[in-house]
Amino acid sequence: MKITQMSVFIENTKGKLHELCAILGKNGINIKALTLAESPEFGIVRLVVDKAEEAVKLLKENNFVASIADIVAVEVSDDPGGLAVALKALADNNIDIEYMYGFVEKASDKALMVFGFEDIDKAIDVLCKNGVSIISKEKICQL
Repeated sequence: MKITQMSVFIENTKGKLHELCAILGKNGINIKALTLAESPEFGIVRLVVDKAEEAVKLLKENNFVASIADIVAVEVSDDPGGLAVALKALADNNIDIEYMYGFVEKASDKALMVFGFEDIDKAIDVLCKNGVSIISKEKICQL
């Protein structure tokens, strides 16, 4: 099952990340996961939020460059080697990971990993066939 992620390009200047998060907060948009990759001049913020389409519209109205992409969130055992199970299934089936980041569920002993893939449907199929639990958008929004 696919979930929606926003990618936002921001200038690497003081206060820009705060501005982004403040816009979301003022409009009742809840951040479920966030990762930031930076360079000297700009950064890419990837976020899972509860209202992605609304968030992208708001950010664009405030002069941010934002887009939406499909990603996969998988549940892995939160112990040594837990992530390796999912990674082995992907490696054994020649599926490249473009990026990934993780966060911990509040109400369980599991960890969540978010993956971006070039061939998302193939990745979902391989993960499901290998017993890796795919997390729905509804479950992410309930965290």
